[in-house]
Amino acid sequence: MSRIGKSPIVIPAGVTVEVKDGIITVKGKNGQLSQEFSDVTVTVEGDQVLVERSSDHKDQRAKHGLYRSLINNMIVGVTEGFTKSLELVGVGYRASNQGQKLDLALGFSHNIVLEVAPEVTVETISEKGKNPIVKLTSLDKQLLGAVAAKIRGFRKPEPYKGKGVKFVGEVLRRKAGKSA
Repeated sequence: MSRIGKSPIVIPAGVTVEVKDGIITVKGKNGQLSQEFSDVTVTVEGDQVLVERSSDHKDQRAKHGLYRSLINNMIVGVTEGFTKSLELVGVGYRASNQGQKLDLALGFSHNIVLEVAPEVTVETISEKGKNPIVKLTSLDKQLLGAVAAKIRGFRKPEPYKGKGVKFVGEVLRRKAGKSA
């Protein structure tokens, strides 16, 4: 039995969970999220959501913990939301935004202009003497991670000087340079 899948999800006050035709919908103060599911049964009992499987088939075992985690992330998203921060390490690396357009100067000949999904809010923080920070917030954890990974993919941190786009708090493996 999946250790994650068998634990119930507690529904906080102000959140409604509906299960209908293989789609679960979660509504809260921050918004609404929905997710399709298959191979498991999702039931709402009082202030708890239970995810159960009917057999020990490999597909059902694999999806048991997955859907429990996805539903839990949806509930956390509509109540608190998720945040990821990216730090631009390098001389001349800059970030600015106008609404949902993120403008990144990452040492290439042209700036990178990224149109961020409307569900993700973008904020850039530039202080003198510190590295620019791009702060992303959303109620959808999957979309937030995908957008953050795309931004990081423009210039991944290199192992010698650590220049590039990295997550705040990310520990990089550093290499020694060539010895004379």
